[in-house]
Amino acid sequence: IRLHYAYPAQFPMEILDVMARHDNVCKYLDIALQHISDKVLKNMRRHITGDETKALLDEIRRKVPGIHIRTTLMVGFPGEGEEEFSQLKEFVRQQRFERMGAFAYCEEEDTFGAKNFEDSIPEEVKQSRLNELMAIQEEIALESNQSKIGKRLRVIIDKEEDDYYVGRTQWDSPEVDPEVLVKKTEKLEKGHFYDVDIIDALPYELIAQPSLQ
Repeated sequence: IRLHYAYPAQFPMEILDVMARHDNVCKYLDIALQHISDKVLKNMRRHITGDETKALLDEIRRKVPGIHIRTTLMVGFPGEGEEEFSQLKEFVRQQRFERMGAFAYCEEEDTFGAKNFEDSIPEEVKQSRLNELMAIQEEIALESNQSKIGKRLRVIIDKEEDDYYVGRTQWDSPEVDPEVLVKKTEKLEKGHFYDVDIIDALPYELIAQPSLQ
């Protein structure tokens, strides 16, 4: 069981106790935070402050040791100046999300943002901020993956390629998260679970071999 699309405001904290207690619930949470600046969060109508967001993340990690958090952030929303973007960058550096995606604001007709705010940030500024934020995250993702080298992890095999099998740990959601590339030293079956030893790491991939039983 994997939890996706959690909303940070009024987060149901009792879910964390269930996650920590049951092995069939992945130690993984997808929760779209969007931003950390109070000004931008208010403009977005997220109904949560930056400090409340940080306190929530602290409690999630305290109650579920080893959890991997996936979040999505937005750059270029109306009201995001250099100060607000700097706050966002520092937030990413401090939180060290195991999984993070980001995108640039694009005005959509009839949305609250389009009706109430001018889309005044140039597209090249939005893209520059997006690139800068994802460069910070790539370093964090690499360090997170490198910390798994030498560990034995359980994976489910999704598919077979010419040179390796493609698997996922409990921390990897299909299509959006890193994959585990398992060397073909023995026959593995799609849809089955196996223990593998992590032998190398890239920012968004782990390299593994089947564990010797």
